[in-house]
Amino acid sequence: MNTDSQALEATFSTLVISIASSAVVHLGLEKNPQTGKLEKNLNIAQYSIDLLVLLKDKTRNNLTESEKNYLDAIIQDLQMKFVQAK
Repeated sequence: MNTDSQALEATFSTLVISIASSAVVHLGLEKNPQTGKLEKNLNIAQYSIDLLVLLKDKTRNNLTESEKNYLDAIIQDLQMKFVQAK
């Protein structure tokens, strides 16, 4: 089915995964969808991780337990991958 005609739902998890995807690309773990190449830019990867930490701080006590756990797991995973990439 063609998803272009379907409305995309804006959710907390899609926001998190969107930012996390940027970090993954800039850590050089996935190909850049625009160039089709693996590219590493640790400054942008760190910026994306920092955005997720900021989101966590600003949404403290306003997330469901599931959302909190999801965000925590994503941040922890990306931080570990960042250290490995350095």
